[in-house]
Order: sequence, then structure tokens, then C-alpha cells
Amino acid sequence: MAYDILTILGPTASGKTTLAAHVAHELNGEVISADSRMVYRGMTIGTGKDLNDYVINGQQIPYHIIDIVEAGYRFNVYEFQCAFQNAYMDITARHKVPIMCGGTGLYIESVLKSYELGSVKFPNRQSLTIGIKIDRELRREKITRRLKTRLQEGMIDEVRELLKHISAERLIRYGLEYKYVTLYCTGHLSYDEMFRQLEIAIHQFAKRQMTWFRGMEERRGIPIHWIEATLPMEEKVDQILELWNAGE
Repeated sequence: MAYDILTILGPTASGKTTLAAHVAHELNGEVISADSRMVYRGMTIGTGKDLNDYVINGQQIPYHIIDIVEAGYRFNVYEFQCAFQNAYMDITARHKVPIMCGGTGLYIESVLKSYELGSVKFPNRQSLTIGIKIDRELRREKITRRLKTRLQEGMIDEVRELLKHISAERLIRYGLEYKYVTLYCTGHLSYDEMFRQLEIAIHQFAKRQMTWFRGMEERRGIPIHWIEATLPMEEKVDQILELWNAGE
């Protein structure tokens, strides 16, 4: 099987973006984000864009479908499909390897299962799909640590700036960080209530992500090669390269 695309998926805080960037560095590839909230400009800390992750050994790894629409807009899976196809054609026309990376299962599956949306039938893509497996307790620990870091880095100020241009009701619809920090900023939650409820919500979200990924594999026929999150980066990259090269 010759693969058209490499897909790296995993729950929040699993390290998928850093891994995708390292693999892109080795394969002369570019990363296509499959995250439903990273498309929005001005929503950076809360979505965990971590754009520094795309610099590997001093090399900037190109990325796509990040910061493409204004916050407040309602982006949808059809628009993601169109943006994905444009990015895919651009990357492959330059003889680079497209690497889709994200945690939004619906977006990923829409590509891998070639969803027909409206009257549009998108092409089938043969993907090597890698999943990052992370122990639940480790995942919970990383989520809590990352949440504290994001709050320290200015996530509350980011939400306050967004509230100058977007209604609280619209921002709350984006869920997780934007929901609970907005409720704090508008006086509906104390800081401690915000932190506690948001921490629980992110843990629940990560669980739902894994449920979706298992459904992709067990019920919807998408093979996923699982790699342990705790392995050294070099070993994870080597495993992926071996699988990729075996499919050429």
C-alpha cells in the first residue's frame, strides 16, 4: 500500500503536535491541523496552538488550517474538508508529505472516510494512521499541569480581549477554556470554581476523544497503529518512519 497521507491523532495533552512536527522534519513534510478551534485567530493560549512546537532543530515546519478565520465565526466540517483538500493539493504539488494531526475526531474521520457532504464527494485518501496511547493517570496529570501553565501564560487576558469583540454567549459555545474562563470573567464563577470545573471538563473531553478514536478503529474500519506516549521522541519517530516506509 502506498500512503497518500500520514495521520497522527490522540487525546488532548498527549504530545501529538510535537510528534507530528518531528516526523515532518524527517519526511520533508508539512502539518495539516485537524483541530476545530485552532482555526480561529486570537484563540491561541486556550486552544494550545503552541506554535513553537513547529520549530525543530531551528527549522520552521510549515502548518496549515490554523488561524484562518476570525473568532466568533462558526466553522464547520464541510469548510474543514475544503480547507484540507486545498492544503493537501498545495503540499503534494510541492512534493512534500502531508501530515494530518489533531484531536477532533469528526474532522479526521471526514477525511479518512471520505464523507460526502451535500453534493460534494471528496477523494479517498490512503492514510497511515498513528494513535498516541497515554495512560489515564498520566494524561490527567499532564492536563492539570498544562491548565495551570496556560492560566499563568495569560489565558484569562486572552479571553478578556476576545470579549471586547465577541459576545460572552458566542464565546461560551466554543466550550472548555473559553466557556469556563468567560464565566469567570463575567462574574458567574470564582477563580477556584472556574479552575475546578474546567479541569473536570477537560478530563471528560479527553475521555470522549478516546471513545471516538476507538469507534473509528473498532466500528468504522479505520486501522490505527498505537504508540506509547511515554516512549522517547526518537523512538516514536523511528516507529512511524518504519511503518511509513513499509507502505511505500
